[in-house]
Parts: sequence; structure tokens; C-alpha cells
Amino acid sequence: LGGPEVSYETEKQEIYQWADYTIKGEADFLFYEFCQNILTGNPIPQKLIKGPLPDISTIASPYSLYSDSDIKNRVMYVEASRGCPYKCEYCLSSLDTSVRSFPLEKFLADMDDLILRGARQFKFVDRTFNLSPKISQAILTFFLERMHFGLFMHFELVPDRLPNELKELIQKFPAGALQFEIGIQTWNPEVAKNVSRRQDYSKIKDNFSFLKSNSGVHTHADLIVGLPGESIESFGQGFDALLACGPDEVQVGLLKRLKGTPIVRHDQIFKMIYQEHPPFQILQTKDMDYSKIQNMVRFSKFWDLYANSGNFPHFILFLQQQALQKELSFFWFYMEFIQFLSTRHPEGHGIALLKLVESAWVYLTQNLQMDPAEAKIILVKDYCGTVKRDLPNYLKDFSENKKKEADLPPSHQSVPKRQLKHLQAKL
Repeated sequence: LGGPEVSYETEKQEIYQWADYTIKGEADFLFYEFCQNILTGNPIPQKLIKGPLPDISTIASPYSLYSDSDIKNRVMYVEASRGCPYKCEYCLSSLDTSVRSFPLEKFLADMDDLILRGARQFKFVDRTFNLSPKISQAILTFFLERMHFGLFMHFELVPDRLPNELKELIQKFPAGALQFEIGIQTWNPEVAKNVSRRQDYSKIKDNFSFLKSNSGVHTHADLIVGLPGESIESFGQGFDALLACGPDEVQVGLLKRLKGTPIVRHDQIFKMIYQEHPPFQILQTKDMDYSKIQNMVRFSKFWDLYANSGNFPHFILFLQQQALQKELSFFWFYMEFIQFLSTRHPEGHGIALLKLVESAWVYLTQNLQMDPAEAKIILVKDYCGTVKRDLPNYLKDFSENKKKEADLPPSHQSVPKRQLKHLQAKL
């Protein structure tokens, strides 16, 4: 056995008892040595195998092993570094001792080879891409010089760390070419302190403002439900505050009790109860009981289907405007829509796009008492915004069912579909 889940609290796990051998930690060399010993008949006396962190400058990169089919049909997951200097208690990266970078020249040569072979979409798995401005600049400059290939890159960023050198480079990329995953996790400073997370919220606001006003970056922000000390009220305040910063997507995820992470130190004080089996999600806390957690599960699911999907930009904008006009929290205003959806779609999965449109139509015209003609304008724009579709009967008398061509330059050809919908909505 091997991998992160069995590398911590190893001896307590039943599956460990059944295994002949278990390798803890990064196994780039440990597994190779293990295979050598097995294949040459050398005995391995210990059941649990562990060793020092590998010197990643000596690890051979795997990118040359990708087949032409891999490169043609898959997103390229790549890593320029391993580790994280921060100690957020819910994250396995909090157990890292340091950040280690692969040799930059060799890494960029590998990327160049992938591009020449036809790779166009790159997702960096580095936990803190912008930790070292010098390395970040070198990587961004490398891809900027090759944007004529129509590239798309995804990076995970520290939210309050965006020096001017990076800002200048970011502004040079075409709209839709970059996606930044920005982990906020909580907007409550006390909750952040509980989990040893440090972040400057004023700088976060400034950075979002810059990205929204001065770049074409697609921003994907994260919040976590169920952190110790976070009530549903404070989560709602944080959701509203983050949404006001203008990210393209807000991913609402549930806290998971990953083995080995120090989040367990809060179990008694905050009455944290998790699932005993994967994915080990939070079930209830002192500040969020089981029913509230389940409400947030539904919130996350339907927020993803309506907002993050990019399928309903005009509908979501209308709801935001309604909440603003009524001086209401958008989080709680949208939560009313979630309760409505939970009744209409109790199955919670496999809901067709047309069913989502119908639910939005019913909610606008019946629950919000909106003029049907105005509701039709909004929903037809969303449903037929980029493709020509047959309208359902309740929208058929709307006369503007026309296909809107995606007038994007060739440099956007590798933007994933979901991100492309958000970009087209902006345009």
C-alpha cells in the first residue's frame, strides 16, 4: 500500500493489517527500491517502509512517458514544486517541512516539449505557485512567450500575495488563458486563527479588485463549511463578502478530516463529528448541527449547478440585484431558492439542464412574482446564449431565440468549456 491516506495513522487502519507492505510518504525512490528488492529476491524485514523526503532535483520527470493520445485528450497535470510553508490545520500540506522546487530549467524544457507535442491545457498542482515571485515570473514568462499556441494554465495562488512584478505579467495574457484557484476557506478571522491560517483580508480584496478590473484571469475561490468556530451565520457573511470581490466561481466545500492533519485537536472543544469512511466529511459541529450541514451540502450542489457552471449568468445576476434592492444578504436570499430546489429535486443528482431552467422559471414567476415576459428574457439568454436550442413551451413565444456566436480569437481555443461560459458572459 501507499499514498497519503495510509501514510498517516497507519497502524490504526484495518487495511494496514491486511497488507504485506505499506510505504509511508513520498515514494518516488522508496517504491523503486522496494521493487528492486522484491524482483531480486532480497528479503524485506519490515512491514512498514519509510524514509527521508526525496531530493526532487534527482527525480526523473514523467512527462516524456505521456502518449500522443494522453496529450491530445487530457489536461496536463504538472508540478514545479512540492510542499507548502503554511500550517492550515485541515490540510495535509501543513505537515510539510519545507517547499522544494524542481530544477527550473529542466522543468521548462519539459513543458516546451509537451507544447511542441500538442499539449494545450496545463494544471499546476503546486500548493503555492506564487510563493517565490522569481520562479512564478519565469514560468509565466515562459508560457506568455508561447501563447500563440492557444494555451490555458491553472495555478493555485496564495490569496494575499500578488506583487507588482506578477501583476504586470498577468495583464499581458489574453482573457481566459489563466485560471487562478484562490483558497480563502473562511472570511472569519477568528475561525482562520483557530485553524492556524494567516491571511490579510484587505490585500485579498485589493488582489481580487485588480484581477477583475485589470486582467482576463478566470478566478475560482474556495470556502470550507464546518471549520471549528464557524456558524452558518458567519459563513453566510463570509460568502457575501467574498462574492462582493467578484470571483468567477465560488466553490463551497465541506471540511474533511484527513488522516494526520492537526484539525483533530478541535474535536472535543468544538464537538467535531466526521464520517468514519471516505470522504471523511464533517457531519456536525458545536456551531453547525447536522441539519445545517446538510443544508450547506444542498447549497453547494445547487450553487455549482446554477452559478459555477456558467449556465445561468443572467439568472444569478438578477437574484443578486434583487437581494441588493431589498437590502438582504445574498447568501440567505439564495438559501430560499435552495429550499425551493430541495423540494423540487429531492434526488439531488442527475438533474438535466432543461429541468434546471424549468425550476428557475417557476421560481421567478411564482415565488418571486416576476413578470413572465421579463423572466423569459433572462432564461432565454441563459439557455440559448451560446448555442441554438429548442425552447420549451413556456418560453416559445419569446422572439429572440437566436444563436450567439462565440466571437473569440484563436488564442482562446484551449479554454475549457466551463470557463469559456463565464468568459462569454462577461463579453
